[in-house]
Amino acid sequence: MRHDDPVWMITGCSTGFGRDLAREVLARGWRAAVTARDPAKVADIVAEAPDRALALRLDVDDAAQVHDAVAAAQRRFGRIDALVNNAGYGYLAAIEEGEDAAVRAMFETNVFGLIEATKAVLPGMRAQRSGLIVNVSSIGGLTAFSATGYYHATKFAVEGLSESLALEVRPLGIDVMIVEPGPFRTHWAGASIKESPIQLDDYASTAGVRRAQTRARSGNQAGDPQRAARAIVDAALAPKPPLHLLLGNLAVDAARAKIDALRAEIDAWEALSRGTDFPPARG
Repeated sequence: MRHDDPVWMITGCSTGFGRDLAREVLARGWRAAVTARDPAKVADIVAEAPDRALALRLDVDDAAQVHDAVAAAQRRFGRIDALVNNAGYGYLAAIEEGEDAAVRAMFETNVFGLIEATKAVLPGMRAQRSGLIVNVSSIGGLTAFSATGYYHATKFAVEGLSESLALEVRPLGIDVMIVEPGPFRTHWAGASIKESPIQLDDYASTAGVRRAQTRARSGNQAGDPQRAARAIVDAALAPKPPLHLLLGNLAVDAARAKIDALRAEIDAWEALSRGTDFPPARG
């Protein structure tokens, strides 16, 4: 990504990381397409730098809106240097409690909306041989907890897709960065989260407890979204941005615990795992 006057496009700017990231980008004197399903909710951000900010209506579930927003940003600014796929939300339910329509709707936003936005900006980035795709995942894209299995499934999908994308576009001068926050004081666990009305007694001690903990934690998380926004921008400016950017102490600790547990399990079952190939051919 070019570092002199980069143009950013950020999805989901009405609340949370998207809002703070848009403000951080504009505070650094850069230009930004600030998007939301309701542009009125980002009007105050754009008013802070009307000559450098563009409010755009964007529901990432609507492919036509995605392409129209990208085209509008390119007309206004001439290019897009960094796309931040931030739009998304969570869903609370044990796996058996999940409602098909709600789960599919979350995949539409968290996964397919991200894919559509990425595909829309890539032609321009390929043509200019530079760019950065920032996909906001979660520590829940690396490790899982009860009650958020379907949300984890969307973020694990984002992780795998992003890693493949990075291999494909790096030779073209385009970087990919996956942002993996722990709990932050956004609306994720509050107004933005959706929840299955089905609650089965057999899951009360697992998914039920986690549902209650998640709701109770809203507004009291350790993570500061403004500090997260600065960290994302600082990482984006690195000569080689990280593929994985963990945010927050819980995220770092949980990722290390997952790596340690995975390594221990691989070691414990290594002999059985290695015994499943065809025997080597005899000379």
